[in-house]
Amino acid sequence: MATPEHGEPFAEAAGEAVQTAVMSVRLVMDIADAVRRHQQWQRKGAEEEWPPAEKAAEDARETLKDLLPPDMSVALVGAADWPQLAQQLMALKNAGVDLEQLLPRVGEIAVTVRDAVAVNVERVAKEGTGRWEKMLRETLPAGPVREAILSSPTWPDIAATMARLDEHGVDVRKILASPHDEGLGVDQAVTKVLAAGEVPTTSRDALLSYGPLTEGLDLPPNLDLSDRERAFRQLAISPQDNESFMRMVREAMPGRDREADLMFAHKHWPLVASRMAKMEDAGQPVRQHLAGLVKDTSWEQARGGQLGSRLVQATAAVLRHPAGEPPAAGRPKVSTAAARSQSSTVGPTKAQAAKGAAPAEPGVAAHREAGPAAKQGKTR
Repeated sequence: MATPEHGEPFAEAAGEAVQTAVMSVRLVMDIADAVRRHQQWQRKGAEEEWPPAEKAAEDARETLKDLLPPDMSVALVGAADWPQLAQQLMALKNAGVDLEQLLPRVGEIAVTVRDAVAVNVERVAKEGTGRWEKMLRETLPAGPVREAILSSPTWPDIAATMARLDEHGVDVRKILASPHDEGLGVDQAVTKVLAAGEVPTTSRDALLSYGPLTEGLDLPPNLDLSDRERAFRQLAISPQDNESFMRMVREAMPGRDREADLMFAHKHWPLVASRMAKMEDAGQPVRQHLAGLVKDTSWEQARGGQLGSRLVQATAAVLRHPAGEPPAAGRPKVSTAAARSQSSTVGPTKAQAAKGAAPAEPGVAAHREAGPAAKQGKTR
């Protein structure tokens, strides 16, 4: 690419382009490592630490040499943080990630970044790292990748890297889509290794939650509703998402803050929030559905501790009912499809058998399987 007559300024620009591309590699690796840690923590309650630095550096050097462009491989190995990056790579490999598939795709991302910097030398003003969380939520759909990034202790470093890429004229929103896809691959690879040898089990909370309240949702088989913070993590609901959903409910029930608070404190509120998140990702009008809570207030007939439970059921019902139409009065009926899907005695229907699709996770019933990926660009 460079020739002697271009001189020192060209060499500096080329070197800057490579260093910026290296930043994108670090960004993808940080995201992949965050997903690995998140998945291991969810499955085992602990994450596996990085392997010893010296051996990791030696093993990773040989791996990079064959799988990344030479200029980036040399830049990465010569960087001050190379030992940490090598440990990340080997930790991913030990967790079951195929580096021979991952790294060439990362290399393609890095080449795109390098070339973009080379043709765009105009720097843009740094707007601070606070906007990067907003961009992340607008660009990536809710799920294990987005929540792993935002809950990672390295999130400030990831946001700073995004800001530096933006300064160099890189379209960070476009670049984020690729790490998300790779993050899903890491999530699936780590899940597969962690699930190997496990006997599929379903928690009591997951079993008791089957029915109209959760039909169509993708519940983790080890759902733990007794730990509110963990339940939100398992359902990929961030604190900001939860605050937004509670605010929507309060707006739909003006003057009924006490009743709303009883529902928010109820054990099953995370399941209602999960349905609202799924509807938002699908572009459905959540607020219009919630308006049904004041069209049929039969839930107000409950007394004492039953009010929160009845309101949870009523909210789940209006969310599943067509927006703008008054919901059917009375308690929701039991879902026979949901009951059949978790039964140990009833076999699959002909339609189910014809599909022959394996469940998304061990122990997850058919109506819990994840649907199509949510559209990107959706703000919550």
